[in-house]
Amino acid sequence: MGVSDRELEMGVLYTPPPAHGMMLHGGGAAPPKGAVHSGGGGVVYGDGSWDLTVFVTDLQVERTLRVKGDLHIGGVMIKLVDSLDIAMDWSDHAIWWPTRNIWLDKTRWTLDQYCVNADTVIHFTPMHKTLRIQLPDLRYVDCTVDFSVKTFNSCVTMCRDLGLRHPEELSMCKPLDPEHLKQNFQEVMMRRRPTHLTKEIQGDRIDTNTFVSQTGTLRPQNGGATPNSTLKTPKMQRASPQGTLKNGNYSPYSNGHSYVPGRPLTPQGPTVEEMGLACSPPATPEAKNTLLKPKSLEQRARMNVGWLDSSLSIMEQGVREFDTVHLRYKYYNFYDLNPKYDSSRINQIYEQARWQLLNEEVDCTEEEMMLFAALQLQVAMQANVPQPTHDEDETDDVDEELKKLQMTLEGGGGADGYNSVTEDPSMSDYLQYFKPKRFTLKSYKRLYFVCKNLFLFAYKSSSSARSSGDLLFSVPLKGCEVTPLVNLSAGRYELKLEVPSAEGMTDMYFRFTTEQQYSNWLAACRLAAKGKTLADPSFEMEVNAIKAFLSMQAPATAPAINPASIEMNPDDYVAPRFSRKIKSKVRQKILESHANVKDLNLLEAKMNFIRAWQSLPEYGVSLFVVRFHGERKDELLGVASNRVMRMSLQTGDHIKTWRYSTMKAWNVNWETRHMMIQFEDDKNVIFQCLSADCKVIHEFIGGYIFLSMRSKNSNQQLNAELFHKLTGGWN
Repeated sequence: MGVSDRELEMGVLYTPPPAHGMMLHGGGAAPPKGAVHSGGGGVVYGDGSWDLTVFVTDLQVERTLRVKGDLHIGGVMIKLVDSLDIAMDWSDHAIWWPTRNIWLDKTRWTLDQYCVNADTVIHFTPMHKTLRIQLPDLRYVDCTVDFSVKTFNSCVTMCRDLGLRHPEELSMCKPLDPEHLKQNFQEVMMRRRPTHLTKEIQGDRIDTNTFVSQTGTLRPQNGGATPNSTLKTPKMQRASPQGTLKNGNYSPYSNGHSYVPGRPLTPQGPTVEEMGLACSPPATPEAKNTLLKPKSLEQRARMNVGWLDSSLSIMEQGVREFDTVHLRYKYYNFYDLNPKYDSSRINQIYEQARWQLLNEEVDCTEEEMMLFAALQLQVAMQANVPQPTHDEDETDDVDEELKKLQMTLEGGGGADGYNSVTEDPSMSDYLQYFKPKRFTLKSYKRLYFVCKNLFLFAYKSSSSARSSGDLLFSVPLKGCEVTPLVNLSAGRYELKLEVPSAEGMTDMYFRFTTEQQYSNWLAACRLAAKGKTLADPSFEMEVNAIKAFLSMQAPATAPAINPASIEMNPDDYVAPRFSRKIKSKVRQKILESHANVKDLNLLEAKMNFIRAWQSLPEYGVSLFVVRFHGERKDELLGVASNRVMRMSLQTGDHIKTWRYSTMKAWNVNWETRHMMIQFEDDKNVIFQCLSADCKVIHEFIGGYIFLSMRSKNSNQQLNAELFHKLTGGWN
């Protein structure tokens, strides 16, 4: 190990003694009497002690401590504080080892257990550091975050302080550049990676997202430092013991953290304290420039490369103080979204959905885009209007529960004999049906279908069904995926069913003649997929909700407001491809669609936007470029809240689908970076992820399984230990 001039001047390390008593070259100093060279750059004294170099980042000073290998980490910190002899609160400080990229957080462990020797230089640094966070609405906020605990725990604490319920749905990711979308990161890493990797801690961890740690610190504007650079907190910017940025906007929180609204280069409008997270100011040009606009499915998949590893600390992933990371909703499984308690959460989900649509990360039809634009316009118009308070409706919850109980006891409130308690309710009608096969045209057959007891029964005619004649086939609806396919201008009402089968998922398409027929069957399929029959009291509410949603998409004859009375830039409301397609008609179409949503208040408009977003076929599917074992071409892997899908890289068509309920285990070979998913039928799916590290997919799957375990009937305390058990790489 080489020794720098600074180390020689400080007298911290010594060069090896010359052989046969010869003089040292280059002016090197001989070690003290009785000292033995340790084999590197340090020395061990006759009593077994040696000099340990500690750099104190707050004070920008180094200290040399005389220690032995059996001294525990807590003893090192006590010895260091005594030698500094400075009266201040050191309780937030811990020891960081830059070379190994780890916190020495087990204070009862000895130096020998951590393999710390005379060559080691460790840092004594605050655990809470300032991190610049970009929220889903593109605002920046400077947060004092614990860099020493796992990223998941840091994110949970930060979200709770920001007032966002269910923080397990969010995570942090590294800001990406357009260059990151031009190539698969894993292909680059494969060329750089050494030939042999083990789990032993040697610098960067291999059981993590290597993209974050190996692309340097997240300083796109400042640059300069590397992940292992000295952690120096600029003294001129210290405003508190935790190192909060001093910009005149300090706001204390109950847990000792401090949140400071960020104003990176130019004024950002209202601060978080002034406006809160329930409303968002217009995004600044600087914030918009950080957004990526993928041009293909492959580029969409590459956007998932930057997620931080939830099982490692922020520091261990190369993130340093004053760096910028993005806070985003990672898991599209929003639990108990309640307007009474979640105004901030609803707004942040709305903003993330809005930017996804504007950046074309999710596809939609022109009709759907006009509805999204109309709802955005309504949100903008309602932002400065007094909103109804939920305090006045405190009795609504009780009344609603009593109404549900009454409907349940009556056996449901549906029409057409659905409320009969002597037999199970059913629904039947002639429908157009199509089951796709390879190399066949899309031709629909007219069959008579009966929906009863979570099953769909197909007959040639109504007379066959009444006489219990020949049954053509039956479809179990529980657990199936229901996707609406509607084009109101063309008068097309369809839905797609993805039914679990031994081969994965089987696709079926149904076409309806009227809006009423479509609403009834879509509602029945949606409830059956959740294990609810037509007797469930929510059936009628589901039908009405579908009708209301269709009415919002129906084009109005004329705008409800005078086009000359409102200033509106259509580019802020629709995706670029629609602006190019309909050009001068965009403004008029948005205003016509707005006539259907003009009576919604602020939260209703946002909630309808979120529901419309959730009804899109591509909603909630995180893509990855993978190569399956034995295949020569790249394909897509889609990870959703309840399934994984093998998809075509060019078209996005589903090739095969596997549900989590049929999974037995999912494992990663960290040396080859291959992932294997085991299913109940003893079939194994093996693939290598090319667009991101395999740890990212591993964590997505484990995270969704963790979220599926949430229940209103269970204790709602967040089980972080279970989350790490499901998403961690080794255990």
